[in-house]
Amino acid sequence: MKHGLPFSITTLFVLSCALAVLICTTEAAIELPSNETIPAVIMFGDSIVDTGNNNDLMSLTKCNFPPYGREFKGGIPTGRFSNGKVPSDFLVEELGIKELLPAFRDPTLQPKDLLTGVSFASGGAGYDPLTSNMASVIPLSQQLQDFQQYRRKLEGIVGEERTNFILAKSLTFLVASSNDIGNTYFTTGIRKLQYDVPSYTDLLVNLASNFVKELYGMGSRRIGVLGAPPVGCVPSVRTLVGGLGKECAEEPNQAAKMFNAKLAAELRRLSNNLPHARVVYIDVYSPLLDLIKNSNKYGFEIADRGCCGTGTVELSILCSQLDPHTCKDDSKYVFFDSYHPTEKAYKTLANQLLGKYVNSLL
Repeated sequence: MKHGLPFSITTLFVLSCALAVLICTTEAAIELPSNETIPAVIMFGDSIVDTGNNNDLMSLTKCNFPPYGREFKGGIPTGRFSNGKVPSDFLVEELGIKELLPAFRDPTLQPKDLLTGVSFASGGAGYDPLTSNMASVIPLSQQLQDFQQYRRKLEGIVGEERTNFILAKSLTFLVASSNDIGNTYFTTGIRKLQYDVPSYTDLLVNLASNFVKELYGMGSRRIGVLGAPPVGCVPSVRTLVGGLGKECAEEPNQAAKMFNAKLAAELRRLSNNLPHARVVYIDVYSPLLDLIKNSNKYGFEIADRGCCGTGTVELSILCSQLDPHTCKDDSKYVFFDSYHPTEKAYKTLANQLLGKYVNSLL
């Protein structure tokens, strides 16, 4: 008599994926309530959490070349806008999920990677479609389409019921607005022709709200949205907008604070009106400003310029390992290039934010 196999091929594949995840899981630094679980982390937004989605784009907004990644494993540039890891990586590491959060568009992405989350973020993107269009990067609308594709792939691996569970229990983060405010509005001045600051921040908040509602409709329930940073204090904006003294540019910072106040109020409204959802505003403005203004307190020496080149305007292709001005010891710097923090600064911020907000999302 012939006997059927006890497991289907699909079941065996799912079990092997689950085993691989268990083997690769890192030790959690954040202790969750005993009845809670976070199976995955999912990222949307811009360069702060982009882990390589821009690498194959026909865009100048990419960084898959040295000196980016020089503190990453093996000194390999991966498309992360830093000298090493970015907040996406520290979040999954601190939660004990895995060591690194891969880019969804990474051609080496494995099916098992989908079970614990990916990043859809694209460096240079913003809430304003014009922001992404000017940089020739992946707009938030396309990131949502990639998320739909991700969901279909996940269903093919673990089925619809388990996919719904993973998406509902995962932490989903949205990181945008700094390119809108810093670049599209103030540095290029393009949107100034159509909007004053109050009306432009209204536009951004409306777009952010719509994006959160789209995520909710696709199954996300634990959604954290980062506010705008003190964009007037990043080196390139200091240089281009801040004047000869290169102090923090006050107008972009005031716009960021206005946007943040409106965003926080809108997210509270959404959290109260979307059933079974936790929609949380995450303040990054205050901790990053403190890190910049009181850098010595955190073990840094230089906060007004980046490590790369002169540190004043160098970003992406302008950031070259051959530039004789590029620093040798980036652990002294808050910023690696003229816009993005160093791995050390990212780790400092990620630890603060995760410890403060993770329980609000559960």
